[in-house]
Amino acid sequence: MSNTRTERDSMGELAVPADALYGAQTQRAINNFPVSGRRMPALFIRALLTIKAAAATANAELGELEAPIATAIAQAANALLSDPDYLRHFPVDVFQTGSGTSTNMNANEVLAHLASQQSGLAVHPNDHVNRGQSSNDIIPTAIHVSACLALDEQLLPALSHLIHTTRSKADSVHHLVKTGRTHLMDAMPVRLSQSLNAWADQMQYNQQRVAQAESDLRTLAQGGTAVGSGINAHPEFAARFAEALSLACNIRFAPAPNFFTHIGSQDCAVALSGQLRTCAVSLMKIANDLRWMNSGPLAGLGEIELQALQPGSSIMPGKVNPVIPEAVAMVCAQVIGNDSAITIAGQSGNFELNVMLPLVADRLLDSLELLSNASRLLADKAIASFTVREAQLQGPLSRNPILVTALNPIIGYQKAAEIAKQAYAEGRPIVDVAEEATDLSRNELLDLLDPAKLADGG
Repeated sequence: MSNTRTERDSMGELAVPADALYGAQTQRAINNFPVSGRRMPALFIRALLTIKAAAATANAELGELEAPIATAIAQAANALLSDPDYLRHFPVDVFQTGSGTSTNMNANEVLAHLASQQSGLAVHPNDHVNRGQSSNDIIPTAIHVSACLALDEQLLPALSHLIHTTRSKADSVHHLVKTGRTHLMDAMPVRLSQSLNAWADQMQYNQQRVAQAESDLRTLAQGGTAVGSGINAHPEFAARFAEALSLACNIRFAPAPNFFTHIGSQDCAVALSGQLRTCAVSLMKIANDLRWMNSGPLAGLGEIELQALQPGSSIMPGKVNPVIPEAVAMVCAQVIGNDSAITIAGQSGNFELNVMLPLVADRLLDSLELLSNASRLLADKAIASFTVREAQLQGPLSRNPILVTALNPIIGYQKAAEIAKQAYAEGRPIVDVAEEATDLSRNELLDLLDPAKLADGG
């Protein structure tokens, strides 16, 4: 008994696995693109199947498809999405035809095959499943839809969690004052809460920028078909499709004002990727601040202790490393790299079609997923759980010669600099040296040099 069957497309016959739901065009793509072994992301395929179901619904409403065939297509899409192993039916490599035609036809063939099996009707991948569509508007639409799903379901909630966790931690450490640092050198005192709230503000700005980028993603190329003119699509298809898709995703989508723009370019995806890069830069800063504050514990700053999660060395017993900030920093590096790839891909909008669409989809969704997971990880296993070594904060703070800055208006910059240098050279508290070198009383100096007051602006 053969383990293959023969399928036919416009180029002829081809053997495919007997149990495969896909057909000849998918098999040709499998044969043609043995590049990475990496398939299109799960969320992209989910979006693609949801799009196909919405297209079938819209075509039925417009009389472009018979209702039983449209129903069969939608039911097949829902059946696939309810199967936890549905990705096995979508084996095409990310590095394929630049329009993503192979992935579009993969979906068309799978849905046609399954719909035919389930309904007993003859459902055709091109004539029915792909009715009023082209890979050139389907794949850009799936990029936008999958990115919106990732934002609403993953990244935006994850950023909210990180912001809330960081602000809660800031409230719990507000009473603690530490040495501020500029150029990695001692500077004026800061409250620990001021540092944490600055991190939270960074992420809140990132959340706002990302949300703004999403508004453009909610406009879709669907309806433009091959080049943007809408050939072979019903004049009302784009609007009906957007309504059906909005209902399925619980996200308000709309047809693009100009289909040519959304098919010939990937500017919306490039813009979102740029905001994700900024988010990665912010997370890298926060991760590195945590690593510095945790450094030591004896020969570093040792201001905080991150949660001990695993042994840090295969040879040095007792060593514990800041593994969560390190993991987050690597995520940030990858997201910044993804942005470079997406930026280059965005430049490949040659005339009426961008020809690096699968790469854009893959790297954009990778960045969204990585940032979502890393944000929650940093919140829960680093920021929420670190402890403060208060003695390590107080010792350097009392000896910090930069405290003398508060005396500048009273004794002048030059005299203050002399006191700072003497205090540093002798390893003495600034208040002791200032008491000897000025006419100010000790009580006046203690008030002027109070780190908590200085952290609050004097």
